[in-house]
Amino acid sequence: MDEQSFNELLDSVHWMGCHMRGEAEAGRMTEIADPDVKAIREATGLSQSRFALMIGVKVKTLQNWEQKRVRPTGPARALLQIVAAEPQVAIRALHGRAA
Repeated sequence: MDEQSFNELLDSVHWMGCHMRGEAEAGRMTEIADPDVKAIREATGLSQSRFALMIGVKVKTLQNWEQKRVRPTGPARALLQIVAAEPQVAIRALHGRAA
């Protein structure tokens, strides 16, 4: 290992120690906003029951997401991002026809 790489590694270890002791805050922080499920559904023009059926969740689950009692995660969150980006394309792909 060359001297520059060693010094960069040493600085990194030092910074980590400061962070763990609470002497420094994280240098980077990425915050991803929760999807606005109600707005996404409304953009499709579908009712709660039809939208829930289309994305494969129970109506109660969709209602909980829309009222922000529960956050969608994993594949559901990814699917909602796709629907938000291209509602009509997503509907055709998932339903085989436009709404």
